[in-house]
Amino acid sequence: MSSAETTIVNKPKSEGLPLQLWLRQIGAILRLELKKNFFGKRAVLVYLLALMPIALLTLIAILPPAAREWLDFAQYPSLFAIIYNALILRTVVFFGCAWIFMNLFRGEIVDRSLHYYFLSSVRREVLVTGKYVSGLVTSVLLFTGVTVLSMLLMFFPHFYSASMRFFFEGHGLTQLLTYAGITILACIGYGAFFLVVGLFFRNPIIPSLLLYGWEWLNFLLPPLLKKVSVIHYLNSLVPVPISEGPFAVIAEPTPAWISVPGLLIVTAIVLIAAGTRIRHMEIRYGSD
Repeated sequence: MSSAETTIVNKPKSEGLPLQLWLRQIGAILRLELKKNFFGKRAVLVYLLALMPIALLTLIAILPPAAREWLDFAQYPSLFAIIYNALILRTVVFFGCAWIFMNLFRGEIVDRSLHYYFLSSVRREVLVTGKYVSGLVTSVLLFTGVTVLSMLLMFFPHFYSASMRFFFEGHGLTQLLTYAGITILACIGYGAFFLVVGLFFRNPIIPSLLLYGWEWLNFLLPPLLKKVSVIHYLNSLVPVPISEGPFAVIAEPTPAWISVPGLLIVTAIVLIAAGTRIRHMEIRYGSD
């Protein structure tokens, strides 16, 4: 009788952890990982990437180009759209997310510290969620700040009065918020993919370069294959469309009401794959 009572009493403890406890664990992992992401030795490369567009636009503010486009304020929205697409979105955000999210697990394996998480009483799916949220917070804070500061550095040092009217009476503020939103979506999408790359591949450099090439060559792909990429949905949201060149294959932009939910759904599927992968993951430091 006593043994039966003991079994009944202990049964709830062996069942799934309650949501409230999972949230507390995610919060604890988040706080720990944010310290690593912002103040760890690997954060230096991310800060250097984030400084690239700021340094370039600061230099342009001090020594403005003599080209005709830089003397015409009407061209500035298009000029920033080019800088944003080529430098911020495709370079800074892409490689920044690659470095942040791949190192969430791959960095732990290199440092031989992942087993501490695995030995703790935390479900591995909760661990994936906590680490992903930490990478997302880090990348969103850094790269959204870079996006906003870059646009302000682009406009105000050259045409202050016109910029004030553009931002507070025209479409400037809407464009700024749109670019910031696109950056956040890029961090969400790229972050999930690079988290999985760090989990599935011992050498994540090759798949990252393949993904980078796929994203850059997206303008050459047929319309159906264009949609198998993150950059297509992000470019569909830009407030100032830019030309992709004479060799680009024309495809209709995906509406925002499809792009945003579609990107979030794909991200959720990728994170589910990451949770499934880590559930069966074994640590073998000697082979990494």
